[in-house]
Amino acid sequence: MTLVDTVKQDVASAMRAGERERVAALRLVLSELQKNAKEGGTDELAVLRRERKRRLESAAAFREAGRTELADGEETEARIIEAYLPAELPDGELREIVAAAIAETGATSPKDMGKVMKAAMAQVDGRADGRRVSALVREALAR
Repeated sequence: MTLVDTVKQDVASAMRAGERERVAALRLVLSELQKNAKEGGTDELAVLRRERKRRLESAAAFREAGRTELADGEETEARIIEAYLPAELPDGELREIVAAAIAETGATSPKDMGKVMKAAMAQVDGRADGRRVSALVREALAR
């Protein structure tokens, strides 16, 4: 069963349960997934990560503007989307991946950060936010 099929079933379940916020969020996700498929995209998880990131950025902007009710709604949508993403890597495992990427690329200074990030992100495969990976790479190369 594809992710699109799973989301369709979840939309139907949420409609039967009367969960309006969940239905709205899932319909939006379904629309983005279908648009991606129509355009020939194959990475459904990238679509989910992008949509979650948009919601979190919107929530931060709303909070900054003092609109907490709108920020809460965006964060709720982000959590709904997050449920379809693979689990985040724990810090220990992420540190191991970064260390392996540094060894693989032969990086010795912060100037080599781009090479290390490329290698590390390939291993992470969407299971960690780029900011987390970047912070760990920066920390490891600063030593």
